[in-house]
Amino acid sequence: MGAVMLFIIPALIPLVVFWIYPILRSMFISITDWDYMSTDYNIVWFDNFRMLLKDSRFYEALKNTVVFALGTVIPTVIGGLFLALLLQKQFRGSGIFKFILFSPWITPTVAVSIVWTWIYEPDSGIANMVLNFLNLPSMKWISSSNTAMLSVVIVTVWKSIGYAMVFYLSALEKVPSELYEASGLDGANRWKQFCYVTLPSISPTTFFLVIITMVNSLQAYDQIQILTQGGPSGSTRTLLYMYYQLGFKEFNMGQASAVAIVIIMITIVLSLIQFIASKKWVHY
Repeated sequence: MGAVMLFIIPALIPLVVFWIYPILRSMFISITDWDYMSTDYNIVWFDNFRMLLKDSRFYEALKNTVVFALGTVIPTVIGGLFLALLLQKQFRGSGIFKFILFSPWITPTVAVSIVWTWIYEPDSGIANMVLNFLNLPSMKWISSSNTAMLSVVIVTVWKSIGYAMVFYLSALEKVPSELYEASGLDGANRWKQFCYVTLPSISPTTFFLVIITMVNSLQAYDQIQILTQGGPSGSTRTLLYMYYQLGFKEFNMGQASAVAIVIIMITIVLSLIQFIASKKWVHY
C-alpha cells in the first residue's frame, strides 16, 4: 500500500493545489460579500445565489451560453465529420490539407481572435469584401448585437473543426471493412452504408466530441474578450464572461463565485452524462 501511495501522491499534489482547493475556495467565497480589494468580508450564505436568480443578466448570459454552445457544437461535429470523409482516402497532398485544417486548433486563441477582428472590419475587412463580391450586403459583424454572436461562433467553429476532423479520421480507420462488404452484398448503397454502418460505428467518437466541444464552449473566454468584450449590449455575454465582469470589473467576487459554481455544476453534469452513457459503447 505504501508503494502505491508513493506513486499516487505526486499526481494528487497538483490535483489538490490547482483543482480541488480552488473549487473549495470558490465555494467559500460564493457565500461571502468579499469585494476582491479588501481583506474584510461577511458571510452572507446563499444571498449571492438568490441575487443571481433575480438578475436578468444571469438569464441572458445563460441563454447566450446555450446559444453559443449549440452554435459551435453542431457545426463543429458535422463539419469535422464531413472533412474527415473527404480526406479519409489518401491522395497527393492530403497530408498538407489535414495540417492546414488542423493548424487553427494549435494556434493561440488570442492570436486567432486578433486576426479575425481585422477580417470583421466593416469598411476594409475581408468578410465584407467577400459579401460584396457575391453581391450581398455588408454586415456589421462584431459591431452589431444582431450579428456579434454569429461572428464569435464562426471564429470558434473555424478553430475547432480541424480538431474534430482528426478524431473522426482515427474513428473511420477503425471501422471494419467487413461491415461494408457485408452490407454491399445485402444491396446497401453508399448512403445506407453511411447511415447504418459508418454512423453507428463512430458514435462513441461523436458523443465524445459533443461533450468535449460543449464543455469547451462553457469555458470560452479569449475570443469573446478580444472580439466583443461581451457586447454589444450584452449580446455575447456568456456565464464565464459574466463571472469575469462581476469579479474583476464590478468587484463583486462573491456573486462572481456563485456564477463559477453554476458553471462547475453544469460541467459536472455533462461529465457524468459522458461517463454513464459511454458505457453503452465500451465494446468499441
